[in-house]
Amino acid sequence: MKEFKIETKIMTYGLSELPDEDLPLMNAAIKATEHSYAPYSKFHVGAAARLANGVIVTGSNQENAAYPSGLCAERVTLFHAGHQYPDIPVVALAIAAATGGRQVESISPCGGCRQVLLETEQRYGKKIKIMLCGMKNVMIAESAEALLPLCFGSKDLEKK
Repeated sequence: MKEFKIETKIMTYGLSELPDEDLPLMNAAIKATEHSYAPYSKFHVGAAARLANGVIVTGSNQENAAYPSGLCAERVTLFHAGHQYPDIPVVALAIAAATGGRQVESISPCGGCRQVLLETEQRYGKKIKIMLCGMKNVMIAESAEALLPLCFGSKDLEKK
């Protein structure tokens, strides 16, 4: 038997410590929660992607009574960015959530969204800084791989 240890680095910033360049992205994700369609879960998620050209693209979760026909905010945002700006990499993604009219303390993407984040990184060959926006703190991961260790991606489908 062989054992190995997987480590990931996540930085936590207080809101006043967040770099100035990240504030508009965080605020756009928080604002995007207001456009969520979440009549069933009442869990409103917003996401904002910053592209390499500085454009910010937003999205929100969209639920459907016929689960799993809805779509998470992260995927809405990344798919919209990929469609509208197919040749411009996503360099950062902020995610925020609210329930009961208040922002939640912490948020993290689901497994499906982590996989889409990974695919987006691989598509452009660039890491995506991921910001998980809470009420008092923002956790930042340097890439999708930091959130998805032992990930499965396009390299796994190549013939060897």
